[in-house]
Amino acid sequence: MRKKIVSVCVSLAILTLIYRQIDVTALGNVLLDSDKFWLAVSLAMVIPLTGLTAWRLSLLVPRASGLGIGEATRLTLMASVLNMILPSKMGDIAKAYAITQRSALPGSDALALVVFEKGWDMIALLLWCVAALLFLPDKGPMFWALALATGGMLAVGLLLMASRTAATLIFATIRRVAPGRLGGKVTSLSEAWDGVLRRFWVNPVRAAALVALSVFIWFLHLLQIWLFILALNAWTPFAVSLGLASLAILAGLLPLTFAGIGTRDAALILLFQPYLAASTAGALGVLCTLRYVLPALGGLPLVGQYLDAVRAFRRRGTVGPSGKVDL
Repeated sequence: MRKKIVSVCVSLAILTLIYRQIDVTALGNVLLDSDKFWLAVSLAMVIPLTGLTAWRLSLLVPRASGLGIGEATRLTLMASVLNMILPSKMGDIAKAYAITQRSALPGSDALALVVFEKGWDMIALLLWCVAALLFLPDKGPMFWALALATGGMLAVGLLLMASRTAATLIFATIRRVAPGRLGGKVTSLSEAWDGVLRRFWVNPVRAAALVALSVFIWFLHLLQIWLFILALNAWTPFAVSLGLASLAILAGLLPLTFAGIGTRDAALILLFQPYLAASTAGALGVLCTLRYVLPALGGLPLVGQYLDAVRAFRRRGTVGPSGKVDL
């Protein structure tokens, strides 16, 4: 709770600084004068994006677990709610507890699978970011610093997600520096991770299709942000928007603010400065926040079905070495 209060305060502080620098009235006028057709189309993309994400989860979960597309959709919406109130996307981790209650999957396997799912999300985002950075017109020192940082993260992520040997070495390194009891949890997660990798890559064609699905999902996310720009009666070259929007989303993932609000808005205003007025970029930040709010509102009526999993997550925080939700 203390961390959440701090993150909310940081978000409010950043937003206060932002809105002191831009014309809030102009921001409101940009939203009011937006193209209603493109605004409706772009916001409605939340529905297929949620559906595709849930479908991917149902494909990742072993068939024997009995987790179908309907339950995967409910879990995805529930995680959207928790991601708005828990720090650092921890709602996705809490989803692992719900999976153990709703399927035959052991706790450690469920946790590894959810982290694995989010890992492919991160890799897909980084892939689009690295590719789109090549289209930025200004390739100065900042470009090369960003390219090096995102490229490095992409390389490490691919090793972790694609190579059992590399993943084992990475987990072993983490385990050596992890204090006390945390080392046992890392061991449990490492073993479960190896099992997820083994199952995932046993069918290379199916695995490649799931990776392609992740890349496509993130293409749609970034397309949605570009459509937001069109809805605001503004323009940014599509390839440039892919790179800048990716960087802004990465900034919003930093565990500093409430649901990325503040850091993501500041990044959008700064990065899109050559193409968008500050008031338009601020309005884009509002629409980007709606990308997270709308699925959360859709999942709000479902949270009651998962209260036991939520309580278990808040009480224990992770899956224990036994593979059960028993910490």
